[in-house]
Amino acid sequence: MQKDSRIYIAGHRGLVGSAILENLRSRGYGNLITRTHSELDLTVESAVSEFFEIEKPEYVFLAAAKVGGIVANNDYRADFIYENLMIQNHVIHQSFRNKVRKLMFLGSTCIYPKNAPQPMKEEYLLTDVLEYTNEPYAIAKIAGIKMCESYNLQYGTNFISVMPTNLYGPQDNFDLKNSHVLPALIRKIHLGKALAERNWDVIRRDLNIRPVASVTGKNSNSEILEVLSQHGISSSSRSDSAVSVEIWGTGKAMREFLWSQDMADACVFIMENLDFEDILARHEDEESKKNQVRNTHINIGTGEDITIKDLAFLIREIVDAPVNFYFNSEKPDGTLKKLTDPSKLHNLGWQHQVKLEQGIRKVYNWYSKEPAGEQALNV
Repeated sequence: MQKDSRIYIAGHRGLVGSAILENLRSRGYGNLITRTHSELDLTVESAVSEFFEIEKPEYVFLAAAKVGGIVANNDYRADFIYENLMIQNHVIHQSFRNKVRKLMFLGSTCIYPKNAPQPMKEEYLLTDVLEYTNEPYAIAKIAGIKMCESYNLQYGTNFISVMPTNLYGPQDNFDLKNSHVLPALIRKIHLGKALAERNWDVIRRDLNIRPVASVTGKNSNSEILEVLSQHGISSSSRSDSAVSVEIWGTGKAMREFLWSQDMADACVFIMENLDFEDILARHEDEESKKNQVRNTHINIGTGEDITIKDLAFLIREIVDAPVNFYFNSEKPDGTLKKLTDPSKLHNLGWQHQVKLEQGIRKVYNWYSKEPAGEQALNV
């Protein structure tokens, strides 16, 4: 990519896309193309076609997606498979039609089988059944990988797929029902601390920024307490200061987390240094290169994980919250272990920089100071 190349970042307001946009700007790329959802609905084929014909991007980062945690994935199964398929089908196909020089498709490590060997290598794709709760989302992402791979093989395009592990950082989704585990825990523990301290200003400010089930800071104390309790944040009737935070599952499940800005750095690094032909050249078996090209995607991760229980205690320490935890074992854990093998990326010369504790402190600093959160990242 050249500094004046026309680069389209699909999903630039989300956790992934915003980090990529910031990284590109920091590297001096100045011809960046963005559209909000209201300006361009990527699920509408005619709108995407018109956009590509007018803008003619040379490079595309496909970071737009419908995402959520275990509850959202399980409850909105049709929405997750339909919307993600439509978004990626339209953007990938129009990139082919308009001769985009390189596209990067961002997926997720939930593409791997529920009981995949650990750590998960790229070649474990499609070797066993998926985790049921996020199966529709995972199938959509697998389809995106195969779409990029197939267009490359049939039409000679230069489309690269990367599979980031669980991400966290500024601009994350902190919805108490639909977010991923780390931002959900940060918000629950943040609100639990405020409830234990009876700091209603903090609680009301939080709900004004992100209402919960239509409840904002303007609602009464009793209405706020009721909605917080519905989402697992409650105070004991015996003591106002005894606050319990519910966590789904046993706490034994292990997860890997990557700072979103590290992920963005890896994505831009790959776009600057790797083509699909380079990936093909790394396949050792000549016969498989010729007849059965598979698993050309690249994991992006740290290769390190932590239990949900230890994650909760780490966040509680960072937030300095006097709360207790209730691990609800009647709720699903999801896959018990999901650790990537990022050795393919490491062999290209890239390593992550931000350790988990440091990253949580940074994102909590951002979250607790929002909307002045962007400045907090530099503190």
